[in-house]
Amino acid sequence: MFSLAGRVALVTGASRGIGRAIAQKLAGQGATVVAAARGDHARAAVAELTAGGSRAEAMTLDVTDTAALQRAPEDFVGRHGRLDIVVSNAGIARDQLLLRMKREDWDAVIATNLTATFTLAQAAVKPMLKQRGGRIIAISSVVGQTGNAGQTNYAASKAGLIGFVRALAREVASRGITANVVAPGLIDTDMTRAISEKAQVDWSSQIPLGRLGTADDVAAAVCFLASDEASYITGHVLAVNGGMYM
Repeated sequence: MFSLAGRVALVTGASRGIGRAIAQKLAGQGATVVAAARGDHARAAVAELTAGGSRAEAMTLDVTDTAALQRAPEDFVGRHGRLDIVVSNAGIARDQLLLRMKREDWDAVIATNLTATFTLAQAAVKPMLKQRGGRIIAISSVVGQTGNAGQTNYAASKAGLIGFVRALAREVASRGITANVVAPGLIDTDMTRAISEKAQVDWSSQIPLGRLGTADDVAAAVCFLASDEASYITGHVLAVNGGMYM
């Protein structure tokens, strides 16, 4: 697997599911990982990492708090001396048919899933430009590529990430910074485990590989894009969906 020794990474939404797996995978490859989440939710993930000998710390961060998000990379560099990898993973869903969707549910999803990535990337690019290198990785979704009934807000936010990252990649490439997207499909998380077994079987039947993905599948893709082996890949959408969308 890829070595990330000496790299410093910030992962948002790192308390559980995909975000937690990303933090674990990056740390496992030698990176110093700051796991960010609201309240104290990331502490358990960090305790698990440090118990295994990895270098990690928890950060309390609400990605909808613009001022806090703008300060985070600067504070980060002040403590660690550099910032090499940013993974914008924090996200929410507030599903509803368009005719019934409340404006506050639209605004909340866009603010968390899309605007927060803009704010974080804008702040993180500054130290990366000085370093002349870095990796920015946004976690989108297959829904941002295909659409899905009842998820106009979620689909718009995740599709927006793709356009945002492709434009950003062009802006920062000359300084050795790459910007990419990982777009998971149906992933086995707490959310999917809560649905009925029949629904899970129905979903799996739509996937050519015949199974739901795992959080580790997504984390491995992120780890690759964060590595030196991916230094010539930028503006790319890496689909981790078992062939659900090609």
